[in-house]
Amino acid sequence: LAALVFPHCLMSLLATKFSLSLSTVNKHKPWIETTYHGIVTENDDKVLLDPPLIALDKDAPLRYAGEICGFRIHGQNVPFEAVVLDKSTGEGVIRAKDKLDCELQKEHTFTIQAYDCGEGPDGENMKKSHKATVHIQVSDVNEYSPVFKEKSYKATVIEGKKYDSILKVEAVDADCSFQFSQICSYEIVTPDVPFTVDKDGFIKNTEKLNYSKERMYKLTVTAYDCGKNRASEDVLVKINIKPTCKPGWQGFNKRIEYEPGTGSLALFPSMHLDTCEEPITSIQANIELETSHIGKGCDRDTYSEKSLHKLCGASTDTVELLPAPSSSANWTVGLPTDNGHDSDQVFEFNGTQAIKVPEGVVRLTLKEPFTISVWMRHGPGTREKETILCNSDKSDMNRHHYSLYVHNCRLVLLLRQDPEETDNYKPAEFHWKLDQVCDKEWHHYLLNVEFPSVALFVDGATFEPFLVTEDYPLHSTKIDTQLTVGSGTGSVWGNSRMSQFFHGNLAGLMIRSGKLENKKVIDCLYTCKEGLDVQLPEEVASTVKVEFNPNQSSLTVEGDDIEAFDKVMQHISYLNSRQFPTPGIRHLRVSTTVKCFNEETCISVPDAEGYVMVLQPEEPKISLSGIDHFARGAAEFESPEGVTLFPELRIVSTITREVEVDAEPEASEVQETVVSEEIMHNLDTCEVTAMGEELDGEHETLELDQSQVQQHAFWLSNTCIYLCIMGVNTMANYEQVLHLIRYKNWHTEALFDRKFKLVCSELNGRYISNDFRVEVNVIHTANPMDHANNAMVQPNFINPVHHASVDLSGHNLVNAHQASVVPSAATIVIVVCVSFLVFMIILGVFRIRSAHQRTIRDTEGGKENEMDWDDSALTITVNPMETYEDQHSSEEEEEEEEESEDGEEEDDITSAESESSEDEEAGEPEDQQGTSRQQQLEWDDSTLTY
Repeated sequence: LAALVFPHCLMSLLATKFSLSLSTVNKHKPWIETTYHGIVTENDDKVLLDPPLIALDKDAPLRYAGEICGFRIHGQNVPFEAVVLDKSTGEGVIRAKDKLDCELQKEHTFTIQAYDCGEGPDGENMKKSHKATVHIQVSDVNEYSPVFKEKSYKATVIEGKKYDSILKVEAVDADCSFQFSQICSYEIVTPDVPFTVDKDGFIKNTEKLNYSKERMYKLTVTAYDCGKNRASEDVLVKINIKPTCKPGWQGFNKRIEYEPGTGSLALFPSMHLDTCEEPITSIQANIELETSHIGKGCDRDTYSEKSLHKLCGASTDTVELLPAPSSSANWTVGLPTDNGHDSDQVFEFNGTQAIKVPEGVVRLTLKEPFTISVWMRHGPGTREKETILCNSDKSDMNRHHYSLYVHNCRLVLLLRQDPEETDNYKPAEFHWKLDQVCDKEWHHYLLNVEFPSVALFVDGATFEPFLVTEDYPLHSTKIDTQLTVGSGTGSVWGNSRMSQFFHGNLAGLMIRSGKLENKKVIDCLYTCKEGLDVQLPEEVASTVKVEFNPNQSSLTVEGDDIEAFDKVMQHISYLNSRQFPTPGIRHLRVSTTVKCFNEETCISVPDAEGYVMVLQPEEPKISLSGIDHFARGAAEFESPEGVTLFPELRIVSTITREVEVDAEPEASEVQETVVSEEIMHNLDTCEVTAMGEELDGEHETLELDQSQVQQHAFWLSNTCIYLCIMGVNTMANYEQVLHLIRYKNWHTEALFDRKFKLVCSELNGRYISNDFRVEVNVIHTANPMDHANNAMVQPNFINPVHHASVDLSGHNLVNAHQASVVPSAATIVIVVCVSFLVFMIILGVFRIRSAHQRTIRDTEGGKENEMDWDDSALTITVNPMETYEDQHSSEEEEEEEEESEDGEEEDDITSAESESSEDEEAGEPEDQQGTSRQQQLEWDDSTLTY
């Protein structure tokens, strides 16, 4: 019992004691946690704390002392307040005083204390807890949309390349939280574009771009934050496509037109080298003008090779083995020519063709110095010999006396000496190993042979033989030799046949005996009249090096400064000094090598290829004019001088131009008119041809003074068909020489007329004159024996003939004189014996009268288009028994009768006179009236004896 009662009493006692103490004393401080973490949304004022805000007091459950009356926040400008929700439990909350902005401040830290209510209602002896730290984070609201940093974006890419990243677009969000301030994705709004963008804003292409297809793309891009808000404004992205940077020449025109006669033409006026910004140390460019299809690799004057030799100072004894086919040189007829060339005599040898040069064309003795020159284009060499030129036996052994051939890209000259008293070894074969022989390009070869030394010039440069072999002289035989071009000869059972055929092109194959060509002539033969030229600007002359090849068909430019290099290239020009250049294409190529700092080729510059188009030149019209119809007495044809065929020949060359002329100064329309201008240029051939039957060498010929020919550096070819004057010379010199051509005929009994044709040409037949035709009439004298018994009878053909001054459409006819008959010897003796005195008086009177009439005829004879009768071989038979008065009265009657006639034909005209009169009347125009002139009787005492 005591054990049960005692604890109860003790507890009652303690409770009573504790109750008494609380009512009288506030012994304990309130207690709160030391740290609080809270979160508040920026559009709300309630703060969620962890742990909750609760203050405890050990004085509880005492009133006032055990209750919590408030919380105090310590700090400056703290936008929060703490409120007690239940005093007895000490529960409270923290809330925002105003609306919070996370973007201004997203975290707040301050301290807080709890206060009890003290010992009474008035808060006397109030106690406060320790200070606890409060961390409050303002929770963000996704109130802002993404905004791009740039108003627009630009980028440039090179075509044909796929990029990992072309450019980056970037947007920002003003929200304060990580969630809402981060850009979670970007999007290309523009459809169907070959681009994509990733979540970080990097744009790349999905396929290779093509500059020719699209030069620029415009994209619209937007952004999203992690709260799914879209950008307030989309952004524009421009992506330019740049052509692939390929190092090379820019501003190069592929077609360059050249108008003949305009001098030099700049080929690359705006060209420059693009190295794609690669640092370089040196540049080398090689410019080539390729004219392999123009003549012999160059637009040389297309005269015959013999003319070119003469122009360059060589003598005219040079023999042309491949002449243009003609009546005098027909052995090249049937040999294929290169039709792509204009007037050039370029012959093709296809490995199966050759020609034989007629005997007597070449007279060559190996003991004398001689020269062989040829233009040759040959392809890759073969194991077989290919003969260019060969002189060999016609039959039997077919030994080669001398030959020029190609073998395995070697040029070989064979010289076998003639038999001598001593048979010693002597140089027989000279070998030159040359790249030019097999490069399929045109080259000029010239050999100066002065046994035992041989000098070879290729394109003007000297080459020494790399091998010379020796052999014995040939054995003496009486076999004739044969000169062939394009092959050699072989022997099969004693019969000769062609072998060792040449395959390629040959032109201008020449042999000159007795003299060697000098270097000046050789350079002239090779020099080209078209090529490249450059005028170096002063500011770059010292920094850029320029070198030409011998014929200026290519040049090399070297330098290390791109700007200076470009300036030099822009000053390179094409030059053609020919008066009438061959029209067509000249291919052009620029090959470039660029080196970098490691002295190696760092970039590859492709060749720039184009062409110069030489336009058609204005072609000249060569006109021949002069007296084209005249008559001469038979005695003149039979005289040693003969008859001059072209006494008043005139050669004129004109070109027709179209010029633009304004009809009026204020007129806007331009009119074109044609203007003809006379120009001067050279001719190379004039040929006089006998029309109808060929010239009979037994009694007629065309002659020309050889001294005059040599004086003007011409040479002649005279046959029974024609007389040809050849050589490049001025039109004035051709006129002068043509004036000297005479026709002689010492058997004129059956000849009444002869017709000739003259044709002149330029550039080996490229430009040909008109056919100038001349007709010569022969005036025959009557036979004196026909009138031996009729000396007293006046001849019928001395009656005056009416001559009109007419225009015969370009036919200029000289005045014709009266014809007469030579009196017989018996009559002359009787006249002298019977009336010598009377005869002398009559003779004196008629001499005076004849002189007066000749003066009148000479004055009128200067007029063109009149028929001039030639009486140089005619005399008049006069009856010496008639008195002067009778004779004078007879003349007056004849004059009156002539005045009364009106162009009627006379019955007493001889056959020759009648034909001439008919020709004259037929050529007289209707609107032109003839002027009659009296023809007076002229005494001729040249046959009288005293």
